[in-house]
Amino acid sequence: MDYLRTLGIFATVAELGSFSRAADRLEVPRSTVSGAVQSLESRLQTRLILRTTRSMRLTADGEVCLDWARRLLSEVEETEALFRRSAHQPRGRLRVDVPTRIASLVIAPALPEFFARHPDIELELLAGDRPVDLLQEGVDCVLRVGAVRDPALIAQPLGLLEQGNYASPGYLERHGTPHSPSDLDNHLAVHFVLPSTGRVDAWEYDDGGIARQVPMQARVLANSADTYIACCIAGMGLIQIPRYDARRHVASGELVEVMPDHRPSSMPAALLYPRRHRLSRRVQAFAAWVQELFAREVMVG
Repeated sequence: MDYLRTLGIFATVAELGSFSRAADRLEVPRSTVSGAVQSLESRLQTRLILRTTRSMRLTADGEVCLDWARRLLSEVEETEALFRRSAHQPRGRLRVDVPTRIASLVIAPALPEFFARHPDIELELLAGDRPVDLLQEGVDCVLRVGAVRDPALIAQPLGLLEQGNYASPGYLERHGTPHSPSDLDNHLAVHFVLPSTGRVDAWEYDDGGIARQVPMQARVLANSADTYIACCIAGMGLIQIPRYDARRHVASGELVEVMPDHRPSSMPAALLYPRRHRLSRRVQAFAAWVQELFAREVMVG
């Protein structure tokens, strides 16, 4: 059997979690699917899938092989597309990793617009805040907020995210409203624990282009943006978040901006992808759309 076809069958089995469902999708006998996986395991001299009568799961080698197969099949598809009449229309699967709040508040609501432009792309939208190894995990690109320190990645800037200081009305009723950093000695913060390092993010404010830090007391620490904001809404302390993220909570009355003259420094947002000789048309299409979307929906304070 053709090696690329074998890899495609294996990837379909892994995606659907079933030999039978893979056979149905590919419209081939189940024995063909099973034989292709066995042939691939024999060729690679390792077990890729652990099977029982009721379930199957990938081995560690199977996970690695799946990521590799997806990348290889994607590159082959892209190369073939260069020679088709429809080469101008990007197609195929695109895996993108995006911070959870941006995924739910910005990307997901605008997806109908994206697919109206690019109907032949299948998007796998991964939402998370942890560091991602693009090559090991088979991710085409990631959207990240903050400084980029990995020299193996190319960063396409999307702009600067304005930040603000926020509290719930209930918290302000109990503790009063701070007007300057000197007032913060009498206030509580909700501490945010950075998922990438486990470090507590410091309370900061911009002082003429210089980032100043203020020690803050806290009763609650959170390591996800959703929990961080929920704790603030519950009255547990002050938080610092991007202004686009706070807009709907301010509009609903759940949050109030405080100390607008002492906001944190703006944070850079960028789309990151591995350094390659050729960037896929799918990534190019997504990058152009996200650039436009951020300019319209996110970079407005």
